[in-house]
Amino acid sequence: MTKNRYSSTSSKWTGMVPVDDTALAVTDTGGPGIPVVYLNGQFATQGYWRRVIAELGTEWRHITYDERARGRRSKRSADYSFEAAVRDVDAVLSARGVDRVLVVGWSYGAFVAAHWASRYPDRTLGAVMVDGAQPYDWLDEAMEQRIRKTFRRLNLFMPLLRPTGLTPRMTAAQMADSNIELGRLARERELGPVLDDITVPARYVVASGTSLGSKGDEQERIRAGLDEVVARNANIKISAKVASNHGAILKKDSPAVAEAVREVAALDRGRR
Repeated sequence: MTKNRYSSTSSKWTGMVPVDDTALAVTDTGGPGIPVVYLNGQFATQGYWRRVIAELGTEWRHITYDERARGRRSKRSADYSFEAAVRDVDAVLSARGVDRVLVVGWSYGAFVAAHWASRYPDRTLGAVMVDGAQPYDWLDEAMEQRIRKTFRRLNLFMPLLRPTGLTPRMTAAQMADSNIELGRLARERELGPVLDDITVPARYVVASGTSLGSKGDEQERIRAGLDEVVARNANIKISAKVASNHGAILKKDSPAVAEAVREVAALDRGRR
């Protein structure tokens, strides 16, 4: 893992990476180890990954960043689309001189990781998707209205939390639009072909039960959509189904996520 097969930098770097009309707050631990880029949940920050990073340790090169208008330092933008999120991965990796990377994404970030791995196999060592990127047609007109109503309600107190970085500096309408776009991307006819096209080692770590915003067995039905994905594509497997729910998985089951990263890295080495 410490051979010169990977792009490396000798020391830790923290700074801003310009992209399009904005700039992203990035942290790169440096070192000669396998580079891993961590892709956040839709409105989460890079701090969510600290337990996974601690589990993996210093033999890896960890790259984290806050998406547009997330966290305390990343700047606002006129574009919060999913395609912008995919472009941001390239901007961060290019700025840090990384050619090939292992992508790890949670929730919304899992969709970004899946698309990145599907589009850029030559630049991807492998992918780990944490309770996200599960094809299921959950968005309909009633759900869209439910999403918009939820974010209008949340907007009553979100401005109080924005200075802390705990909520994004986006309007309620922008956050709702992002969530609705994700629902469209999650449809079987949209996400299924993306997953089918993944040719690098890919692993899922799946949560259990419900979490904020879900009802009944909604999330378990969504997760069940992975069965057909695994059956169709031999490169994709479920590494673990853990006890914690969607919101707590990075905190409570970081060892399972770290183990999936190790598993994917070992498979990449086996291909060479």
